[in-house]
Amino acid sequence: MDRTPVSKKKRFDVFKRDSFTCQYCGATPPSVVLEVDHINPVSLGGKNSIDNLITACFSCNRGKSAGLLSDIPQTLKDRAEEVKERESQIKGYNAVLTERATRLTNEAWVVAAAIEGEDWFDEFSKDDLQSIKKFLEKLPAQEVIEAAESANRKVFGNVERRFRYFCGICWSKIMEAGNGSR
Repeated sequence: MDRTPVSKKKRFDVFKRDSFTCQYCGATPPSVVLEVDHINPVSLGGKNSIDNLITACFSCNRGKSAGLLSDIPQTLKDRAEEVKERESQIKGYNAVLTERATRLTNEAWVVAAAIEGEDWFDEFSKDDLQSIKKFLEKLPAQEVIEAAESANRKVFGNVERRFRYFCGICWSKIMEAGNGSR
């Protein structure tokens, strides 16, 4: 295919329109040599109309070659922004999860104290605390605390029996609410 050269005037008009800046990477003279690039390549039928021309530095123009703009990979700056946004979202998500875990732990200790009543001691089974957290995920905290207080009032002495009674109350509430998937 015969290639008609782009006139000097048209080149200058394209450079002027694009503020003498590579439209791919943002580079400007004198650090780079600017060229006029065909958006739709001549080899694919692109013409020398000003709407089909764009300012590109030597490196970007050679990198694009006869490809289409849709084939050009994302710039490092765009990738960095995308990674930054993802990191920000992950950080926010992790903060929400941490806040939730802290809330559940604090509420679980309140429930544990309600189960233990006056027999409260510093050692509480980690498994039992995990069970309490599961109930707190499925029921409002006040309902779980009320279940613990009810178990404390009704089962005297044996803490293990009191805890099982408490679990029974909570599971009954979960089943009534239709949240029974464990």
